[in-house]
Amino acid sequence: MAKGRTTYDCGLDAAVDVVGGKWKPLILWALHAHGATRFGELRRMITGVSEKVLIQQLRELEADGIVHREVYPEVPPRVEYSLTTLGQALNTALLPLGEWGDRFMAEILAAKEAQKESQEEAQKDAEAA
Repeated sequence: MAKGRTTYDCGLDAAVDVVGGKWKPLILWALHAHGATRFGELRRMITGVSEKVLIQQLRELEADGIVHREVYPEVPPRVEYSLTTLGQALNTALLPLGEWGDRFMAEILAAKEAQKESQEEAQKDAEAA
């Protein structure tokens, strides 16, 4: 409960609280695919995430017991992130969602493009009126 929640209405509420947002599922997916990963490597794997947001999301996942942060006593310090047992279980639950996305990605993109074209048409009509 990194965000300060003290109760949930149901299991889905708890799961969405832990994994909600744009970046957390991608962080989990990257750690699942690559195992223990250094911060810089993780940032390169997740296209578009800023350093600040990645740090914040990793801290929240760590506070929720999903991600483990290992600091090695070296100079310079080496830090690796990995999934905990709880994180691995969560990733297993996300696998069907990822498969659904793979299966329907083309249709999702087509629907988004159609919506964009519809909005552009409506804007042109509004400007012409």
